Amino acid sequence: MFWTEGSVPSSSYNFGHPPFIHVPAMNSPNHTPVDLSHVQPREKAEILAQALPYIRKFHGKTIVIKYGGNAMTDPALQQDFAEDVVLLKLVGMNPIVVHGGGPQIGAMLAKMGIESRFENGLRVTDQKTVEIVEMVLAGSINKEIVALINQTGEWAIGLCGKDGNMVFAEKAQKKVRDPDSNIERVLDLGFVGEVVEVDRTLLDLLARSEMIPVIAPVAPGRDGATYNINADTFAGAIAGALNASRLLFLTDVPGVLDKDGNLIKELSVAQAHELIKDGTISGGMIPKVETCIDAIKAGVQGVVILNGKTAHSVLLELFTEAGAGTLLVP
Repeated sequence: MFWTEGSVPSSSYNFGHPPFIHVPAMNSPNHTPVDLSHVQPREKAEILAQALPYIRKFHGKTIVIKYGGNAMTDPALQQDFAEDVVLLKLVGMNPIVVHGGGPQIGAMLAKMGIESRFENGLRVTDQKTVEIVEMVLAGSINKEIVALINQTGEWAIGLCGKDGNMVFAEKAQKKVRDPDSNIERVLDLGFVGEVVEVDRTLLDLLARSEMIPVIAPVAPGRDGATYNINADTFAGAIAGALNASRLLFLTDVPGVLDKDGNLIKELSVAQAHELIKDGTISGGMIPKVETCIDAIKAGVQGVVILNGKTAHSVLLELFTEAGAGTLLVP
């Protein structure tokens, strides 16, 4: 049963800070703070003041962050990411984290002696595999991220698409064309899904609380099956349903590069299509950019591909003029 806005009992809706002690991030053994002893107090204050226009711009807005790549595996970057997310919440934004976990899934399958099968580079997910996927994504990885944010001083809650009937999926229909015969065929990837419905009720409730949702890309189908969903497309669907101000993709690359290898700071959807057409955007960047375009069409105001290997990349993107990646806009 869903509560509609205005019908939530106050006793159920009063989410305050938890009674545990906040642990400052600088005390983490994995965190090496930058030495700012040479910076004068007045200069520090000026740096903080320069962030005010951006805090005002995004205050009360939803920021969806797809967390992946090296930022998920490097301890120092993990801590930086948690600090960034906590700061967004504390200055009045509504951060939502969606995470992947492909390498961890592969490692667990290998550990359990389950051999992965691939079709055209895509993992085939059978019943046994999807059970492992759910265990790894919605279990261990999700709770590690939740714990990290909690230790940094805020209150995170771990979810997947099943919680609150938040997301429904259906079996993905992936088509490939044989280069020799030019015949198109449908790949059977098993329990790999595509998002068909997002109910924002639970996420709207959490936005009015002090909790930060951390969501694993696993969702049920109307057929009762559990589906593994690509984390990028899952994040795009969540961001689109919420009309998010920003969707940030933390990757292992700086963003979209031109033919000379220079970072392109901003692209319209039309410009992105042209760069795909002329080969400037190629390889693995094509599906990433296409996911960004789909998210914009779904209602996201701006999508950013940025380098998660850069310390505090989320803050650099949102709180500085230069940003930290490539911004795609309508």
